[in-house]
Amino acid sequence: MDSDTFKATNFNLKDILKLSDLNIHRVAEENKRLTVGDYFKMLSQFINVAPDVADAIKKYADDDSGIKNWKVIKDNISLFREMGCDTYISDLNGIKDACERGDHRLAASHASKIIDQDFYNFYTQIMSAKTTSEADSLPSLDSNLLSYLKALEKKEADHELLVLAVDDSPSILEAVSAVLSSEYKVFKLPKPLMLEDILKKMKPDLFLLDYQMPDLNGFECIPIIRSFEEHKETPIVFLTSEGTVDNLTAAVGLGACDFIVKPFNPDQLLEKVAKHIARKK
Repeated sequence: MDSDTFKATNFNLKDILKLSDLNIHRVAEENKRLTVGDYFKMLSQFINVAPDVADAIKKYADDDSGIKNWKVIKDNISLFREMGCDTYISDLNGIKDACERGDHRLAASHASKIIDQDFYNFYTQIMSAKTTSEADSLPSLDSNLLSYLKALEKKEADHELLVLAVDDSPSILEAVSAVLSSEYKVFKLPKPLMLEDILKKMKPDLFLLDYQMPDLNGFECIPIIRSFEEHKETPIVFLTSEGTVDNLTAAVGLGACDFIVKPFNPDQLLEKVAKHIARKK
């Protein structure tokens, strides 16, 4: 595979690891010399052959057996096993063995089970994990897969808590960052219209929203945040110069959990952020 083609077939391993049909840890443990690049090559090969395998499985389920379909299944079982695709191995072997014995009804039964397990959806999930990101944003292709998986798990366990501060005032954002950066990673967003795009790339643990902004106010930001499934319960705190009961009631009604009056007291900001993140956890 040439370098340009290979670059276009890299994968986001974090997305791949979410697929319950794959057991990448078993693969990495069994072949400790396997590299990230080796595993990407298997995934790329899988994407190439999966449509033919899916077609062969459907034909078997429709009791349309044939030597061509049998060969497609037989030739690719080892690839499924090598990439950790444990969910389908048993039934793929069942199709192969049943056909070798001439038991086409049993082969059709195994094929139907694979269809019921939604093989096509599994294929499309792997397709969606492809990335054309630059190489320096990906793990080294020469990295040992097992070492990479362990490092990724450690990184997730050591997750640095992220606060997303949205305010059209650069001075307020700098003040918030100065107070919170000793305890949290702070992402400063001066343009609220970019909020939706930002949330497609990161997962904050808490939101600080300015109450009044010219393009999109804090109230209007809340539905955008809550539209993301992972942020249905993420704490939202308003930064406002209008600390009235009516404002607090309106904020809570829309899904915020608290507000802080500007100019804010640094200790109060730290205290409220820590309290609401702790409640979420």
